[in-house]
Amino acid sequence: MARARFGLILAVALWLASPLGHAVILPPLPQPSWAELNAQQQRALAPLAASWDKMNGFQRKKWLGIAQRYPSLNAEEQARLQRRMTDWAKLTPDERKRARDKYKSLQKAPPEQKTAVKQKWQEYKDLPESEKTRLKAEATQKPTPRPAPSKQPVAAKPPPAPSAPPSIAPVDQAVAR
Repeated sequence: MARARFGLILAVALWLASPLGHAVILPPLPQPSWAELNAQQQRALAPLAASWDKMNGFQRKKWLGIAQRYPSLNAEEQARLQRRMTDWAKLTPDERKRARDKYKSLQKAPPEQKTAVKQKWQEYKDLPESEKTRLKAEATQKPTPRPAPSKQPVAAKPPPAPSAPPSIAPVDQAVAR
């Protein structure tokens, strides 16, 4: 009976220790470098040429999927995609992260908030170009940093020493004379 239990416990332990019981981690599949892309892919992804070889495999795979759909778009959609790709390529990684976070939060927003954002966007699109340019310039200007308030501890004034009347000399001075 003891041998049967021991055998069962040993079998379970070996099964748990086997690689079948664990997730297998596969290395990411390398995506092609810029030079390895075909002419159609390079045309579609032209705004990303400078940063392509710096991208990780996941990002390249995503952009290759977009490049695959590119020929099916009409000329206007292709131009819009190229403009957006150019704008995206100009963003810093931090700005891209903020844009993604904003997008995710908007997807989770209630319908009223989504409608309000769409309305504001339509109002912006209806503005004259001069006003759009002014707003863009205003938005890109970083606020000038204000000097931080001084946090140096204020030195407390020592309490005034009790002054003796002029006619009475302190004891130490009287002894020293």
